[in-house]
Amino acid sequence: MSTPLRLEVIVASVRAGRFAPVVADWFLRVARADERFEVGVIDLIDTPLPVDLSVTDEVRAYLERIDAADAFVVVTSEYNHGYPAALKTALDTAKREWRGKPIGFVSYGGLSGGLRAVEQLRQVVAEVHMVSIRETVSFHQAKRKFDAAGETQDGAAVDAAQRLLRQLDWWGRTLRAAAEPYPG
Repeated sequence: MSTPLRLEVIVASVRAGRFAPVVADWFLRVARADERFEVGVIDLIDTPLPVDLSVTDEVRAYLERIDAADAFVVVTSEYNHGYPAALKTALDTAKREWRGKPIGFVSYGGLSGGLRAVEQLRQVVAEVHMVSIRETVSFHQAKRKFDAAGETQDGAAVDAAQRLLRQLDWWGRTLRAAAEPYPG
């Protein structure tokens, strides 16, 4: 196996009392068990990105981290049929750093399981020249899907996470090995 892909998992929700850590921690355990990836976490609650998109030292550090990554997974909730504002700021803060890189989604929420947020995100990431992974992990009625230890017996989600990681690995290695730089 070649060098592991650098995978950054972005935790999108910054809302007080958020459920995001439960879902993110579960996915991080799954991803970190996969030797094809070296996994980091960018939790937007701990990442001070100015909404006016100005450049600060924190922004420079964030851009370096995005640039160094080979692939991304966003763990997102759905608010009012959309994705969190903090995630929009995170996507808009970088530009060329996203280009030619794959991105997958782990969503959660009520009846829709966050899938409406993911569909919107697919449009946004296409605009910044990312490759959206087809497989999505989605937790409908998410708070009912995890036990007190943060584990899930949701077989569809467990299976989808493995498929997402396989697809992310293929796209990440293919894009990293491209003979020419992305022509963005």
